[in-house]
Amino acid sequence: MPIRNARTDDLAAIVRIYNCAIPGRQATADTAPVTVADRRAWFQAHNPETRPIRVLEEGGEILAWLSVSSFYGRPAYHKTAEISVYVDPQHQGRSAGSRLLEEAIARAPALGVTTFLAFIFNHNEASLRLFTRHGFERWGLLPQVAELDADEVDLAILGKKV
Repeated sequence: MPIRNARTDDLAAIVRIYNCAIPGRQATADTAPVTVADRRAWFQAHNPETRPIRVLEEGGEILAWLSVSSFYGRPAYHKTAEISVYVDPQHQGRSAGSRLLEEAIARAPALGVTTFLAFIFNHNEASLRLFTRHGFERWGLLPQVAELDADEVDLAILGKKV
């Protein structure tokens, strides 16, 4: 299963996988589906040299994706990046997320990244385990900062020096 940089024509699959995460209230603070048009500017803000979106594919089908995004938008944070992973529900538990994370960590020096941050809902045990297995540590907790339906939920901040 090759991992490669996302192309513009991958955006529909990226959005489809992202939208699959919304109803479960585990992995995103979006509460309604997004469109390809909604995500176009986000996609274009990434670049393969320093802030890539990477996809894992098999037989031409995208199974999972990972994004490396700038953190906080201030120059002093240029070596720190937020990392996010989304896996198609049909392929969860089959190491797709692990493969993408391993590859991103290995590529971090070439991207100019020395620190990765992950923002994960504290009730998303599967994602917390995934990132912990790859050496991320809990660096903080933002209590009850998100409202999902009628629930106020905590956001864990995980970090890794790479």
